[in-house]
Amino acid sequence: MKAIRYHQVGGPEVLRWEDVPEPTPGPGEVLLRVHAAGVNFADTERRRGLYDAHVPLPRILGSEAAGMVRAVGPGVDAAWVGRRVVALTKQAYAEAALAPVAGLLELPPEVSFAEAAALLVQGLTAYHVVHTVGRVEAGQTVLVHAAAGGVGLLAVQLAKAAGARVIGTVSGEAKAKLARDVGADEIIRYDHEDVATRVQALTQGRGVERVLDSVGASTWKASMEALAPFGHLVSYGNASGPPPHLEVDSLYAKSLTVSAYWLRTPTPPDVERRAREALLQEVLAKRLRVVVGLALPLSQAEEAHRRLEGRDTVGKVVLLGAE
Repeated sequence: MKAIRYHQVGGPEVLRWEDVPEPTPGPGEVLLRVHAAGVNFADTERRRGLYDAHVPLPRILGSEAAGMVRAVGPGVDAAWVGRRVVALTKQAYAEAALAPVAGLLELPPEVSFAEAAALLVQGLTAYHVVHTVGRVEAGQTVLVHAAAGGVGLLAVQLAKAAGARVIGTVSGEAKAKLARDVGADEIIRYDHEDVATRVQALTQGRGVERVLDSVGASTWKASMEALAPFGHLVSYGNASGPPPHLEVDSLYAKSLTVSAYWLRTPTPPDVERRAREALLQEVLAKRLRVVVGLALPLSQAEEAHRRLEGRDTVGKVVLLGAE
């Protein structure tokens, strides 16, 4: 089979489309024919050697795949063969990938493979930062950084569904329009205006109860300044670099809370199952819009990484396998 691999860390050009052995499912696993694989910013960090650098090379990237079950491993019900599913995986940039049967989410025909590949990593992240960690409630005001990104667009919608007023930060008018289209009440163009100052104006000087921040270094100061007394900042990424070290003394004046979320944190099975099922139901009910901003053939992963790192995308980037 074909897959995207890299043999050394570096820029997008290190990604190669090459022949690799097809994996064999082990106990509790299934083999998927990959119809769509999600591309995440963390993939670019891995490729550059900034994240998971201990994993030996050559390496196949990709954390989520949607496709058809082709084969099952020992102990797995053969009835899974032929079903349309999406799953978190470890090597999704390939024509076939392994996935644990316990993590499969069966797809109804109304949900495309591309939508499904755009749902798990970003969708679960958005769900958990809004609900599990952020505990967003009706009547609160929430500031969502990178509101036109893959997680940002979903977080805006989930926070709105919870009854919150949502302020999104973006760069560029096209991204501003997209964030508004999915429900953001207010937009701050961080390339044109000071975020903290604008937040204070929009909230009559009170600030926001929640900040959802995936950007890190470049937004941290504004995030802290934008919080209302007893506000809560949820950090779940560092696209611009790691945030500064946190001085606990800086939290006292407004009695602030700062927490973090990571998709790899072991989550109680019932919480994780509820999150996955809730996301799928929201999509089916058309209350949650999954935006696939860029879809390229699997063989063009280099271009997908180049566009993502250049901030030339909105929503989710996916790589498409053969139909």
